[in-house]
Amino acid sequence: MNKALRNPLIYLIFVIPAFVLFLAFFIYPVFTAVNNSFTSWNGISKNITYIGFDNFVTAFHDVAFWKSVKNNVYFILFSCLVQVPLIVIFSLLIANVKKFKGLYKTAVFMPSIMSTAVIGILWGFIYNPDFGLANKILGVFGVSPIYWLSDKNWAMISILITNAWQWTGFYIVMVLAAILAIPKELEEAAAIDGATGFQRATKITIPLVMPIISVVIMLSIAGAMKAADIVLVMTKGGPAGSTDVMATYMIRYAITSFRHGFGNSIAVLIFIFTIIITVLYQVLISKRTERIEY
Repeated sequence: MNKALRNPLIYLIFVIPAFVLFLAFFIYPVFTAVNNSFTSWNGISKNITYIGFDNFVTAFHDVAFWKSVKNNVYFILFSCLVQVPLIVIFSLLIANVKKFKGLYKTAVFMPSIMSTAVIGILWGFIYNPDFGLANKILGVFGVSPIYWLSDKNWAMISILITNAWQWTGFYIVMVLAAILAIPKELEEAAAIDGATGFQRATKITIPLVMPIISVVIMLSIAGAMKAADIVLVMTKGGPAGSTDVMATYMIRYAITSFRHGFGNSIAVLIFIFTIIITVLYQVLISKRTERIEY
């Protein structure tokens, strides 16, 4: 066995299939999208006209495009400023329960394994202005019914809440695993020294799991930049484009309007924006999070 593992061909046998799949389903589509972004093409005909950077210029001069960019920024801000703190809080709470810990972990993880279409339809019923649970609860306090998904003042926040509900549990499990891996002796020593539960959480637990929290933030940013399915299911970008994100904007032109070249230019911009934001986060914030050994 050891002799076989010293043979480079053995490694090639395992690496080549994965490398071929990587080329076929990632590298090739990326280069194809970049190439098509410089064309005027409907995605069907054989007539492909290269028009240089015209698609990008058109996008940059389109108010609807910048509105979709702004909505992606809302996704990022909501994820980092609202969702991530809730993830940390719930992870700390679940980590400290004595009974049914497995039940709680399963309960919070369940939404993340459900189809986004199911999530969107479910929350569509919750947001229904006539019989939805949200308005029923508000009605108890005398609040008039709100048209959550058809009012542009409420549609975006409704989608953000739904998206957070779906993915918060997935990240809770990640942070919870890091918390449970911390040696109990550290908190026991702090408790003996008189540290309160809040002090132990803020001075010991959270600093020790900051590398995982940093990963959660980065994944949230990447997820926010490619958000599309929940928007398509719940509002299709409406009302009046108020919930459009870059991905739905791209889909509208690439598929619905048969402007495949323009749609590919938006896909390239999404890729570039995601890379820029991720690199900035890694350089400015993530690298400052030191890995703590214990």
